[in-house]
Amino acid sequence: MSVTGVGEFGLIGRVTARLSYGPTCLLGPGDDAALVTAPDGRVAASTDVLVEGRHFRRDWSSARDVGHRAAAANLADIAAMGAAPTALLVALCAPPDLPASWAEELADGLGAEAASIGASVVGGDMSASPTLTVAVTALGDLAGRAPVLRSGARPGDVLALSGRTGWAAAGYTVLSRGFRTPKLLVEAYRRPQVPYRAGPEAAAAGATSMIDVSDGLLADLGHVARASGVAVDVRRDAFEVPRQMGDAAQALGVDPYTWILTGGDDHALAATFPAGTELPPGWRPVGAVTDGEGVTVDGRAWDGPAGWDHFR
Repeated sequence: MSVTGVGEFGLIGRVTARLSYGPTCLLGPGDDAALVTAPDGRVAASTDVLVEGRHFRRDWSSARDVGHRAAAANLADIAAMGAAPTALLVALCAPPDLPASWAEELADGLGAEAASIGASVVGGDMSASPTLTVAVTALGDLAGRAPVLRSGARPGDVLALSGRTGWAAAGYTVLSRGFRTPKLLVEAYRRPQVPYRAGPEAAAAGATSMIDVSDGLLADLGHVARASGVAVDVRRDAFEVPRQMGDAAQALGVDPYTWILTGGDDHALAATFPAGTELPPGWRPVGAVTDGEGVTVDGRAWDGPAGWDHFR
């Protein structure tokens, strides 16, 4: 049955019945607004939108996959501030002929990804639209810590990374060429593996700046460099090319380091730490912060696009 057959409120009832709520949710869907705890007194907030044909394709990803991706893109931004995610608000704009089961499975993916870090889907909105669109707002709690901003990097800091890069970009390339294997890469595109807890742990360890790698490592480090008024150099030898990625790159005629350094959608976390800091578990050094401006690789400018830009 389509969403038209179920109706707006029938669909809301079906979707909300599939959700569960964690301890940070005091009041879930059903009233004019949800109630979420904010023990710190400050709320970290971020929003992101996924548009069919631009961010996902239904012939590439299941509705549950899209739910995981939509939640991850927002929860990662909260983690990159050093905060713990608490809640998601979701708006769904759907064509009238969209199967109601697709919306239900989307909710399953959103709820599962949020629950993996102790957050909940607490509300949202629905509307008819010719283009299938999922808009998500994430909230988070700083637990008494100062937020970790993009503007805090200083010359002499160590650049570190938690999570992986290049996997989702490799999976996207595989899918765009009409293939469905290697499955490991395709699944990385469909459902990113985000190191959520690494954000608050980095904040507690004294990270001076941090960012979610959503558009490509070099592109996102460019935001840190500009905001902090510094230069950032990335070491290519800090990144190993996994075997399946290397095999796929060779078969497709792609330099795997293009995926690793400029590919987005893995949602790794990149942060800078004062020299001599013992990095938290799961973090590894991949470069350094110096005087100057811009982002380089092994001391040289990168030849080509540094990452994704929606309007280019």
